[in-house]
Amino acid sequence: MNFSSIKNLKTIYLYLLSVLCFVLANLIRDQNSIVYYLLLVLGLGFFIIGITKKRNT
Repeated sequence: MNFSSIKNLKTIYLYLLSVLCFVLANLIRDQNSIVYYLLLVLGLGFFIIGITKKRNT
């Protein structure tokens, strides 16, 4: 898979996407556990990509 479009985003947008995923995961925690864990993993992924991008610049 090629994630170049995600890696080309500015760092602040990656952090905002991470926060958005965490908030959405918290809102749907009781309704759907699969989507909850998926959003948690996505949020963590965006956060780690943002950290590595910030550290490399």
